[in-house]
Amino acid sequence: MRTAIVTDSTAYITAEERARLNIHMIPLSVNISGQLFAEEVDITASEFYDKVRGAKEFPKTTQPPIGEFVALFDELAKDYDEVISIHLSSGISGTYQGAVQAGEMVEGINVYTFDSEISCAVQGFYVLKAAEMAKEGYSAKDILAALADMQQYIRAYFIVDDLAHLQRGGRLSSAAALIGGLLQVKPVLHFVDKVIVPFEKIRTRRKALKRAEELLAEDAKKYEAMDAVVIHGNCPAEAQEWLEQLAATYPNVNFKLSYFGPVIGTHLGEGSMGLGWTKK
Repeated sequence: MRTAIVTDSTAYITAEERARLNIHMIPLSVNISGQLFAEEVDITASEFYDKVRGAKEFPKTTQPPIGEFVALFDELAKDYDEVISIHLSSGISGTYQGAVQAGEMVEGINVYTFDSEISCAVQGFYVLKAAEMAKEGYSAKDILAALADMQQYIRAYFIVDDLAHLQRGGRLSSAAALIGGLLQVKPVLHFVDKVIVPFEKIRTRRKALKRAEELLAEDAKKYEAMDAVVIHGNCPAEAQEWLEQLAATYPNVNFKLSYFGPVIGTHLGEGSMGLGWTKK
């Protein structure tokens, strides 16, 4: 039984990793002043932040057309028996539902969809796990069971400089954005029931980053080994410094660096930071 692994661009898995593990990627797009860019294909993260910095018009994001999923699944049916399609949270995008609908439209291959209920490189943890298992010959049923088990250990927290991006994009309630603006807080955000909500409201960026580290530390004490990722919105030097400090403090955690690309960056804004992890 050959199992193909599909994800979307918001997992921000590198081209090298996708090639090594044979991961198939469908891009979401960002609309900047009427021009559509497929992220990870037509525009890099740094190019995106340069284009929108100071722009009067707020960028818009677009999920992949169902036809792109159908075309990919039909192509995969030539060489595979089944597909697992792993996507960003259905609470913030229709991408997952598009994959579900496309899977019902194709013949000759079984398509299984998985809602990561999160996004970015933390979504990527699921994708990489699935791809490694598929490479070893595991069936979709076994892979999906492993992903469901993994879900209980996934954690991610985000710190944004300006809640207005999330509020304008409809990914956070107006009330939460208003409170953040009035108090000039740097809220720590996380996903609950597939949507982004405030975890704690903290006064300064430094303290917000420290709080995210404290949450990591709690799990680092519980588990023998973890994978973790520092995610940044076009502030790689700060993110690298934080990663090195964390890696020195928590030797049982394997850290890597990732980024908020154009689609997620549209909603979080430049300067955002994230910290996510899972038990190995």
